[in-house]
Amino acid sequence: MFDTHPPAGGSSLVARADRRLSPVEDATNFVAAIFIFLLMCLGIAQIVLRTVFDTPLSGYVDLVELSMAGMAFLGAAYTQRMGAHIRMELLLSHLRGRGLWAAEIVGALVGMGIIAVLIWYSGAHFWRSFELGDTTIDAEFPVWPSKLVVPVAFSLWFLRLSVQLAGSVRMFIDPSRAPEGVTLMKNAAQVAQEEAEEALAASQDGKTDGC
Repeated sequence: MFDTHPPAGGSSLVARADRRLSPVEDATNFVAAIFIFLLMCLGIAQIVLRTVFDTPLSGYVDLVELSMAGMAFLGAAYTQRMGAHIRMELLLSHLRGRGLWAAEIVGALVGMGIIAVLIWYSGAHFWRSFELGDTTIDAEFPVWPSKLVVPVAFSLWFLRLSVQLAGSVRMFIDPSRAPEGVTLMKNAAQVAQEEAEEALAASQDGKTDGC
């Protein structure tokens, strides 16, 4: 279990980088959510047009294909920041102090290495598509905007990993500092308590709106 990214209120370089990067991640995650919502609307329109009017939406499959990159990758950096991704908790939950932060440093470095390779090849893939004027098979929509999303999203993810690496190095040097730019683990009891508090706050808001 992981904390939903502790607020970085400090004045260190890590805290400032975290505060500048977070709104960008929020925005790209919101765009990914819009892609999902529009795809749902598109699916409903396709069903209605095909069933009621017997006129399927032209280029539906192509639009679904082009939207997949935005849905899959634009929220990656946000997910990394929030700690909502899948990680090896079995080992990390037993580490404390410098041992924990050393493991976080290694994990961030490995992730940055993998993402750097993906940025390079996805960028080359985008550029090749742009130069060739690649299009979808059916409606012949240009493919390069969808392929551009991938290296852009990966670059943002790389920046988030860089912030987490810097934050982990900072904590490794002095574990007594307040965490900044990192994700903290939580036990099941803490998560359950926070969920109960959120549910109680939501119910109270609902009662207030009803009045």
